[in-house]
Amino acid sequence: MKIAQNNVAELSFDSKGVYADAFDEVPLYAEFTAPDGVVISVPAFRAGGGTWKVRYSSEKTGVHTYVTKCGAGGGLDGLKGEISVVGYDGDNPLYKHGAICRKGDGLFLSHRDGKPFFWLADTWWMGFTARLPLADGFAKLTRDRVDKGFNVVQIVAGLYPDMEPFDERGANEAGFPWDPDFKVVNPAYFDAADKKIAYLVENGVTPCVVGCWGFYMKVAGVENLKRHWQNLIARWAAYPVVWCVCGEANMAFYDDASVSPEEHLKNSRRDWNEVTKFVRGADPFHRLVTIHPTQNGHEQIEDESLLDLDMLQTGHSGFMTLAPTLRQVKKAVDRKKLPVVNSEACYEGICNSSFADVQRYLFWSNFMLGACGHTYGANGIWQLNTKEKPYGASPHGAHWGDASWEDAAALPGSFQLGAAKKFISRFEWWRFERRQEWTDKPCSYENVDGLFCVGIPGEVRLIFKPFFGGNFWGTDKIFGIEKDAAYRACYFNPVTGEETDLGIVEPDEDGAWTTPRVKAFQDWVVALVRE
Repeated sequence: MKIAQNNVAELSFDSKGVYADAFDEVPLYAEFTAPDGVVISVPAFRAGGGTWKVRYSSEKTGVHTYVTKCGAGGGLDGLKGEISVVGYDGDNPLYKHGAICRKGDGLFLSHRDGKPFFWLADTWWMGFTARLPLADGFAKLTRDRVDKGFNVVQIVAGLYPDMEPFDERGANEAGFPWDPDFKVVNPAYFDAADKKIAYLVENGVTPCVVGCWGFYMKVAGVENLKRHWQNLIARWAAYPVVWCVCGEANMAFYDDASVSPEEHLKNSRRDWNEVTKFVRGADPFHRLVTIHPTQNGHEQIEDESLLDLDMLQTGHSGFMTLAPTLRQVKKAVDRKKLPVVNSEACYEGICNSSFADVQRYLFWSNFMLGACGHTYGANGIWQLNTKEKPYGASPHGAHWGDASWEDAAALPGSFQLGAAKKFISRFEWWRFERRQEWTDKPCSYENVDGLFCVGIPGEVRLIFKPFFGGNFWGTDKIFGIEKDAAYRACYFNPVTGEETDLGIVEPDEDGAWTTPRVKAFQDWVVALVRE
């Protein structure tokens, strides 16, 4: 068998034995030896009937050998073979540069080969359900997001939020991922999900796989959730995925008051810590691990050193959320312990609110506070409303809005955030420093009341001039321009993605320069780039 670097090889093995509980009774692994002698043990997953499969990938070219290990008999032990991994010459960044990871103690993300990675995710929590068929929906939405510049999709592996367990809205064309007692896995469910995972990867999009929602800890328990993760790792770890251990980890079910909040939090942090530790230990490919929070990811478990990325959730109250978001993101970044992403900000259109102006402010302010990317969401997409049948009521009895996913995909915020990411990506954004002293109207972070500045002294400066709280008249002073540096300036329009050249910057004798009057009352970004 021959595969290209970072592509996935699939091996299939048929058992001669009959097992009452095939999932637990057949601990099948394939032990792979890479050309440099490094050995990893890759778990198999049950593919249905007496068939097991193993998936493997590597960035190391050359001949990789394997031998199966299985103590259950059935002719599955000691099978040998080899895979030839050759160089990849295409343009898919996940094959060309490898999966996303965190290098050392850096506060940004990279591909495996070290190329910096700017996270721009979309939120498709229920994307594996039958409401988003692969050919007629999933592929169309993927192409739209790729064209706009998105490179991550956050998606839940079958155990969803905002519904009772085993609600019919959580099924795909093959049913549910598990039986209600979590004793028998449904391979057909995951076969359908496989196609969507592979489609994202083939289009250069990283699946951020969320194992389940936090309240499933009470529904399924620690050991069953480990089994759930065992299956996910065997299925998808060979792909360039990100593991999100669960969503809203410390959230009880919507109306569950069976224990005090203090007791629930204590138990939840302990239990999810155990599952997170299991995920890290069970994954032979060492994919990036994170957890989606009620507020701050690093608070969801007892040992935050198990995490590679600090996810935040900052609320869904539109304009009223903006100032608290500034403070929450700044506090998380200033810890300097983990890369930070606001992984659930106000969804565009939620409660008929939080439209593109809110989306722009969240993206630009969070980035300029030091986040290593941003997650967007649109109401209508995360639940996958269809035009024929909206999602309907949440467990609390009301719904969040009936916009279809097709209409939500066309909301302008997704285009504007994609254009922002493309603009930022031309600079060495991972070297940017927060430099509020460069402007005469810095945001206080206590209110929506000013501008944001980042850059690399002597090389580049970006100033976000939001309409909210700071840029009505459109002229501002930029301070501290180096006397030995010649900068060319431009206005970037965050609404249209267009740029206007402002020519060479000519500061006064104190190193200050006044930006030209803007053409319209709206958000603007001014960039100063050294000639």
